[in-house]
Formats: sequence, C-alpha cells, structure tokens
Amino acid sequence: MSSNDIIPGASFPLGATVISGGVNFSVFSRNATSVELLLFECEADAPVRLISLSRHMYCTSHYWHIFVPGIRPGQIYGYRVEGPSEKHKGYGFDSTKVLLDPYGLAVVVPRDYSRLMASRPGDNIAGAMKSVVVDPELYQWEGDTPLRRPFSKTIIYEMHVGGFTRHESSGVAPSKRGTYTGLIEKIPYLKDLGITAVELLPIFQFDEQDGPPGLANYWGYSPVSFFAPHAAYSSRKDPLGPLDEFRDLVKALHRAGIEILLDVVYNHTAEGGQDGPTLCFKGFANDVYYIMDEDRMHYADFAGTGNTLNANQPIVRRMILDSLHYWVEQMHVDGFRFDLASILSRDESGRPMENPPVIWDIDSDPVLAGIKLIAEAWDAAGLYQVGSFVGDNWKEWNGKFRDDVRSFFRGDEGSVSRIATRMLGSPDIFAHQEREPELSVNFVTCHDGFTLNDLVSYDHKHNEANDEDNRDGTDENLSWNCGVDGLTMDAEIQELRNRQAKNFLTVTLLSLGTPMLLMGDEFLRTQNGNNNAYCQDNEISWLDWRLLDIHDDILRFTKQLIVSRLRRDSVVPAENLSLNQILQHAHFQWHGVRLGQPDWSTHSHSLAVSTSSRDEALSFYMMMNAYWEGLEFELPPAGIDGSLHWHLWIDTFRQTPHDICSWVDAPLVDSSIYFVQPRSIVVLMTVLNREACKKP
Repeated sequence: MSSNDIIPGASFPLGATVISGGVNFSVFSRNATSVELLLFECEADAPVRLISLSRHMYCTSHYWHIFVPGIRPGQIYGYRVEGPSEKHKGYGFDSTKVLLDPYGLAVVVPRDYSRLMASRPGDNIAGAMKSVVVDPELYQWEGDTPLRRPFSKTIIYEMHVGGFTRHESSGVAPSKRGTYTGLIEKIPYLKDLGITAVELLPIFQFDEQDGPPGLANYWGYSPVSFFAPHAAYSSRKDPLGPLDEFRDLVKALHRAGIEILLDVVYNHTAEGGQDGPTLCFKGFANDVYYIMDEDRMHYADFAGTGNTLNANQPIVRRMILDSLHYWVEQMHVDGFRFDLASILSRDESGRPMENPPVIWDIDSDPVLAGIKLIAEAWDAAGLYQVGSFVGDNWKEWNGKFRDDVRSFFRGDEGSVSRIATRMLGSPDIFAHQEREPELSVNFVTCHDGFTLNDLVSYDHKHNEANDEDNRDGTDENLSWNCGVDGLTMDAEIQELRNRQAKNFLTVTLLSLGTPMLLMGDEFLRTQNGNNNAYCQDNEISWLDWRLLDIHDDILRFTKQLIVSRLRRDSVVPAENLSLNQILQHAHFQWHGVRLGQPDWSTHSHSLAVSTSSRDEALSFYMMMNAYWEGLEFELPPAGIDGSLHWHLWIDTFRQTPHDICSWVDAPLVDSSIYFVQPRSIVVLMTVLNREACKKP
C-alpha cells in the first residue's frame, strides 16, 4: 500500500468505520495543529505505520478524518495530537502520548500498561492502551432484541461482573472466572432466584490502575471509553473477543427472560485532575470535554474524582447520545443507571440548570424510548435532586428509602412515620409528579456501603484494607451489630441478625416502587465491615458461593418473596395507575397494636397497615415490630364483610420453612389477635381466588 492509496475520507461517522475496501477514521479536535494516526500489529509493539494528517487536507471544520484502504476489523490503532501549549486556555495537548479514539468500539491493554507513564512527560507507546477497529454488523444476534419488560414487573439485581464468579467456590473454570462467560454459566442461578433484571457495575473500559497505590480500581467507576466493553472481563484474548463475549452474555440473559442494565459513568473519566494521565479526551480537546475552573488551568470536580465531564457542551452531548444509541442498537442492552446523574444537569461553568439539554435529549430520544433510564439523582458536590430530577421517563434511586428503613429497624426514635411514607412509594418526594409508583427505585443496600450482612453485623465501618486509615467511606451507615461487632458464634445474636435481614428484604420487596437487591445479599455475603470496597479486587469483594449452604434459609426466604411479588399480577388485574391514584383507591389503613390507632409518636417502634386491591381480590395485613419486646396486635376482619379468613404468609421470627409460605400453603390464623415477636415482621393475607395463586 502506498501513500497514494490514502484519501481524505469523511468527517462522519466519528470513530473507525469499516466500509468497502478499508476503514474511515474520524476524530474531533478543535484546536489541534496536526494529528497522527498510528497503526499497530499488537498492543505493545511500536507502530508499523504512521500517517500524518495535515489540517489543509484531512480536516473539515474541527474533524480530522482519513480513509485507509486495506484495513480490517481487529486492526489496532491510536492517535497522537499536536496543538498549542497555552495551558491557561485549557489546552491539554501532548504529542508524546498515544491516545484512545473517543469513539473507539474496543480497547486493548498491553501487559505493561502504565498509568504513571501516561501522567509523566515523554513517550508512552509501549505502555499505552490502544483502540481496535470493529465492524459491529458482523455479529449474529439470531433475532435477539431488548426485552422491554415494564417496571411494574421488574426486580433489579445489582452485581459486579468480575466479583460474581471470581471466587473459586463459584464452580466456574479458572479461565472463565470473573468474565462475561462466567456470568453466562450462572444464569440458571439468577433465573431460579427470580430476578428480572441485572444491573451491572460499570463495564465500559476503565483504568484498573486508577486506585490507591498497590490496589486496583475494582468497581470500574473510572472510564476511558464510553463505547468499548471492559476487556479484562473477557475470557478471550483476541482484540475483538470482549465485544462478542459481552454480546453472548446479553443474548443468553434475554433467552432466560432477564434484562441487562448498565451502570454508566457519563460524569467523569479516568484522566483525573491536573496531574492525571493523558489517555484520550485531554489530548484531543481538554477544554471541550471537561468543565474547567475560571483559571482554565484546573478542573471542576463535582464527581470527587479530579475532573467533571462537560456533559452539556454540544460535542459531549452528542457523544453521550451516540454512546447510548450504540449500546441499545448494537449491543442490545435494556437500560442504564446513570452514576451521579445530577452532574448532567450542570452547565459548562458547573452551575445547575433548570432544563439541562443532555437530560432532555436522553429523555426524549426516540431510539431510547422504552429503554429503562434510572438516575442516581445527586453528585459529590452536594447537588441532591431526588424527587426533582427533570424528565418524563426517568426512575430515581431513592436514598431516603434506604436511610429511613435502616433507621426504623435499628430502633431509632421518630422513624415510624418515615418508614410508612417510604413503603407507600415516598409520596412526599414523588407524588407531585403524578407518575407511576415505580419511579422510586427502592433499596436498602447497594455496591456503595455495607452489604446486608454487614448492615446487621457492624456498628462502624472497617476500611483499613483500603490504606486510607479508615477515613474513606461514609460514617453514617445507620447500622446495628445486634450486640457484638463482626463475626460471632452467639446463636441468639445470629438469629437476631437473620431476622433483621429478613425484615429488610421484606420491606424492600413489598413496598410500592421498583425493588433492587445487592449481589449476594440473598445469602448474606460479607465484606467484613468494609463499606467502600472500590479498590478491593479480592475475596473482600468477591462472592463466596459457599455461603449458599450456610445461609440457605435467607436464600429460600428471598426467593419466596420474589415469587409472590411477581405472582401478584396473576391475582390482581394490572392497571396503569399513578402513585396518587393507587394511594386513593388501594384501601390503605394504618394501625398500631390497636386497630385504627397508629402510634406516630417519637417513641413508637411499631406499625401495622392493612391494604387490599381495588376489587378486593387480594388483601394483606402487615405488622412491623422494631421494639425489643413482643407486642400483641389486634387483627381487622378479613374481607369487606368479614366472611374471609386471614392466612399467615410471613413471620420473620419463625425458623425456616415456617418464616414464609406460598400463598396456597399459608396456614389459617384463627384468632382476633397476633403476638408479633421482638424485631420482626408478620404479614397475613387473604385471596379470593386461591387457584390463581398456583399460576407461575
């Protein structure tokens, strides 16, 4: 191939696009003076070819582009960019650094990759990540499409691809542990558990070295690409392997009826602050991709990571939309959870906007119509928008649900009225929007904080392994160790912890809203009190599958709760009602130990609620006792005219298998009172059509 074969190509589409006879390359760089395309035979070698792009021939407006014939999928490439050195203008050009393509669809990481080398002056070719040419049309989807399951029938399982099968107890072959393929092998477990959607911690290619010295970035909230799946989660070693293996995972999950949601980070990148590495965006258009301080020398930091993506800048807005389109159209994902989504509401100076363009772009985009959109509606700089996040289609993580439910079962004073509100879909937060109850994504635990086991086993965090003298991670855990911190052989404390865990699971899965569970909580995974395990790619974070047998009672309890929640639609006809309409028509009535006399006082620790469907086909009476002594609750008549009978569905004080029953097998309660044991929940139910309870 001679230089005469090369032609300028086209500015659109961005990235490396396979077309007849070769590949068109296009990147954005507004103030560059020259761009160099580097082609490699493997990720660690020197380039086999350097192609210089001059502004007068290969640049249209701010887009640098070239068509190179003879290039095929799998070709490894990168860029070097030269530009003005005026740091005071926000420029970050460094022509010695190899840059990833911002629109690259795959990334290879050399064995000698060095974040440090990308941060210091000098050439970093041998230790730089590089992009890979991809033709996404070559994959055979075999008719697969996103599932589009309604939120009303969704139960989310937040999980980590690597940690789910990395432990040797997973039963996955060593070469497949911690990979997309390893997760595929565990799909039967997920299906049996009953969850309907997995929410994967970040799988966009991230920088594993972006962590404390000697430790890894395990969670993955450190992206270097918004298009490429993380290569280290692939069991395949070829450059295109991660794409096909991820798509195999998507296809396998869909065949099992499980949606796949991605935790996406469009608020910052792995390039850090002023002293951070130059990996991609800094070297192309630092002043465009990031929000800069007034001096244009330093970065605004609303993510707590050193930089903030300039999400409402037109170029960045387009990149975010293009990324989302790609993951939906070419990778078939079902939805996204947006990390620190409130950052997306900030303008190019960092000020919150009333109608942020990028959020409305996402909300109103026709490609994303019907795709699940979930916002973590806060950021690290104190902007908190739960209940006020703009848009018509977003759901929101409800941090107040987490805090108020924890507070109630810890026995805090003044918590009764708050848990009542949370269980009813948090109308104090969301009712003004006249939206569906599923707007509130309810969780008690997530990746960030204690696991369910640790929530009931530790009073304080134990993050010493993070090498930050236990300063990192929140101190406000609202946890209670039930009598002693950490592991104990005291049977009474163990029983209390199990009971508390069941209480949390019950409220999470029975409250109005969209329930979310954390990986491993169904059999009490522990992180030994570490509530910020972002840097622990080891047994602290990995799922220990041996706990399945140790805590099989919690697993059984969780599965029964999920089955019953999903079976509700077999008994009660589905209705598209707003939260306010449900609260008006579902016959909710609050009680205390005496019927019709709820105790909302500061010192109260108990509450009961009766509810039934609009057609009276299904009724429940739920009694919650967070007090340290047993309480005797009066029972209301079962049915409108009292002609039905209550059946005992849940009693978290009882031992398995009597702690929860199927609706068909629930025993009769032949009494007008029920003694609810200390720190436990009892749920009675009655159903008009018991045969409907047998339907899958």
